[in-house]
Amino acid sequence: MAAGRALAALLAALLAASAQLLPRQVGTAVIAQPKLLERFPEQRAKTEELLRHALRSCPLAGLNQASFTISLHKADNTTVTIKLKPGLPPSCRIRMKNVIMSELKIKPGENVTFAFTCSTPEKYFITEIRKNIDCVSGPCPFGDVHLYPLGLPRLNRTYIWDVKASTKAGLELKFSTSWLRQIKPGETCPDSVSYNINSCIDKAMVNIGTFCRNGSVSRIKLLGGVVMSLHLPWHLPLTTSGFNIANRASIKRLSIIESILNGESSITLMSPNYPLGFPEDELMTWQFVIPPNMRASVFFHNYSLSNCERKEERVEYYIPGSPSNPEVFKLSDSQPANIAGSFNMSLQGCDQDAQNPGILRLLFQVVVQHPQVDENVTHLVDLSKEKNVTVTIHSEGWPSHIPLMSEPICLICKDPRTCDRVLTLTSGAVYKISFLCKDLSRLRITAEKGIGCMDIRWCQRKIYSLSVPKAITRLPIRLHTFIWKLLATDMINIEITSPSLKLQQRVQEQRCNTSYGYSIVSATPETELNVGIFCPGGSIEKIQMRNNITISLNTFGKGFINGSVPQDLNMSFVPHIKDECIFTVSPNPKAKVYLQTPNWPHGLPPYVSISWFIVVPSKQTARLGFSEDRMGVACETGRAYVNIKEETLGAEEIVRREDELLPQPRNMLHSFWVNVSNCRPVDKTQLALQFWVTSADKQIDLGIILAVVAGAGVLTVIGLAVCCVKKKKKKTQNPMVGVYNSNVNTQMPGRKGLFGKERKNNESHVYAVIDDAVVYGHLLKESNGSVSPEVDVYRPFDGPIGSLPPSPPPFSFRKDIKRSSNTEEEPLPLTDTDQDTYTFAHQKSGQSENNGDANKKDKGDTSVPLLENKERDGLVE
Repeated sequence: MAAGRALAALLAALLAASAQLLPRQVGTAVIAQPKLLERFPEQRAKTEELLRHALRSCPLAGLNQASFTISLHKADNTTVTIKLKPGLPPSCRIRMKNVIMSELKIKPGENVTFAFTCSTPEKYFITEIRKNIDCVSGPCPFGDVHLYPLGLPRLNRTYIWDVKASTKAGLELKFSTSWLRQIKPGETCPDSVSYNINSCIDKAMVNIGTFCRNGSVSRIKLLGGVVMSLHLPWHLPLTTSGFNIANRASIKRLSIIESILNGESSITLMSPNYPLGFPEDELMTWQFVIPPNMRASVFFHNYSLSNCERKEERVEYYIPGSPSNPEVFKLSDSQPANIAGSFNMSLQGCDQDAQNPGILRLLFQVVVQHPQVDENVTHLVDLSKEKNVTVTIHSEGWPSHIPLMSEPICLICKDPRTCDRVLTLTSGAVYKISFLCKDLSRLRITAEKGIGCMDIRWCQRKIYSLSVPKAITRLPIRLHTFIWKLLATDMINIEITSPSLKLQQRVQEQRCNTSYGYSIVSATPETELNVGIFCPGGSIEKIQMRNNITISLNTFGKGFINGSVPQDLNMSFVPHIKDECIFTVSPNPKAKVYLQTPNWPHGLPPYVSISWFIVVPSKQTARLGFSEDRMGVACETGRAYVNIKEETLGAEEIVRREDELLPQPRNMLHSFWVNVSNCRPVDKTQLALQFWVTSADKQIDLGIILAVVAGAGVLTVIGLAVCCVKKKKKKTQNPMVGVYNSNVNTQMPGRKGLFGKERKNNESHVYAVIDDAVVYGHLLKESNGSVSPEVDVYRPFDGPIGSLPPSPPPFSFRKDIKRSSNTEEEPLPLTDTDQDTYTFAHQKSGQSENNGDANKKDKGDTSVPLLENKERDGLVE
């Protein structure tokens, strides 16, 4: 008795466990209970025998799985194939009777019952149902197409209807009210339901296209037979095909696709076999049904042409009310727009070259929208007097952003029927344009102008105004970018000025508050230099750069849509400059001007030199400071330098290498130069430097006034001394000597100097007094050698002097540069400049032998001849 209970419990557990594995389709199952078996002991033996038979005939996982029965009538001519998905391992099988298989094919007239060995067969299997319809030898089953057979497993299904028909008769596929929408090859439908339509002509298969539900394609007419496929996902219980088949007369072309567009909409269609080639010498037609109160426009987005031996590939339109139907266009032409009412469009192929046929294909868009209120408003764009100008009107984001098909469209029209999303205008003509757009703020203008100079003799004195033509600013469209491409030969450079507005370099510390700015890029054959972004209303008066410059006016806001925005940018061609770029800056008083090297923040290219000339008026003083302590670059070849020098008499040149600290903030009393020269860095980090300049009025105090009075007194004494020397010149045989007196201050603080002219225009380098005894002193030497007069010679100035930036020495010689070690270095000995001061004294007998000792004791001794002083200090220009 106990053994019977144990056996009954085991059977119940096994049956319950097998019941857990049954799928949702299971209709019946026997679940044994221990008490049930005890009440009916006579059934125990039969149950044990059934269990043993089940365990022998199939695996435990397939025990009591749902079974399916499919019966196919022979007259239906339908075949059902259940097979594994490609690329999946056979983890699940089909069981029919006692046979395990991976594929099951049910032919017409067969009745088959089967099951799966897993609970989720939809993961592994697909079903293909193919129905052959012969409309050549017998009548076609016209009308709605039903999904047959019923009771199929819930697997991904593909229904295929292969309809054979004569080319003398046309077939029509008419779709239900949801209609279809064509998609590109490789795209998928949102609900995973798709239709694929192929046309069969003389055993040749042409893919008309792949379509999703919910579109505008209502009917497709085909010449000859058709292969129609419907793909359904396993989880969608769809019971109808959604189309019917009708018989029509021959259409004498490959196919006709009818599309009904209600209201504002946009559709995309493709030529057959897209993106492969359109069949040779074929004709294809699209019929568009447009509401009478709407307008339609056609746009070709992607097309290619084949190599024709005969005929010509073309597009033909039948447009209501057109006086020249059919209207013939090339695929490269702008297609008709603003079409009122329904119309047809046909694509005609050609006889292709057998050796190199090429590919004819087309992807196009049809947009339907309401008539625009201002479509009859024309805007005059006069570019007849412009040269080398191209103006493009386009949608926002073009060309990087292509508007979605569902987005509202903006069209630009050259005439009522020639419209497009992008319109290009060229100089030398007058245009009348209109806009089919509800919101003109979505449109932009991009323009380009070229200016060149190949011979400096023809363009050196010309000043070109870099301003946007009024023909563009008067349009109700926002200007996005205006580009000036300035081209010149190697020895011709470009100078940019802003006389009234000046420019401000946009940096993080000083943002632009204007509606536009200029982006300047210099492109030499060796180096492309992004100079920076500059706004009007700053301190930069002039920028000089090497050849080939691109200046882009970019708008920051909505303000630059009319001619009221001030512009002040001029350009001229100048002779060759030494540096890659030179800035001239006039800081506004009490304003902090930030300046930074080009290519910020990536840094200067190797071996590039940039200079800034900072203008400091005589009544002002400037303060210079660097944003960082060091240059932040390590050199592999050469050295990186920062050079600072004032444009004044005897100014020191402050030089810093890349391995040294940059100068601390310092006051600059005169206009000065800042030069930055790069080396070849050891890594990708380049030299990126930023500095600032402030300007303020000079404060004249009592000390300065006393210094001026003292300087005037010294000058008076010098004048008297010169007079005395002239009177006594004939009374003495001792030669007079002109020497440089460094202890005399002849410059009033805050003033540029006593000489109003530049050094090259005055005679400050010529001795005021020179005596014959000085030039011919060697003839006065006595025979016993007791008199050894010092000798000097007249050295006239014969070299060029101009306002040039301090130039660092070549990289191979910069170790010898004499540089200051701190910000308060001793000034270098003065050279012959416009502010040199001389005093004159009699040389007494017997003093010449003691001159050497006196010089050692007193650096300020005035008895050392100027020429010897210069040779001693080694001041060589």
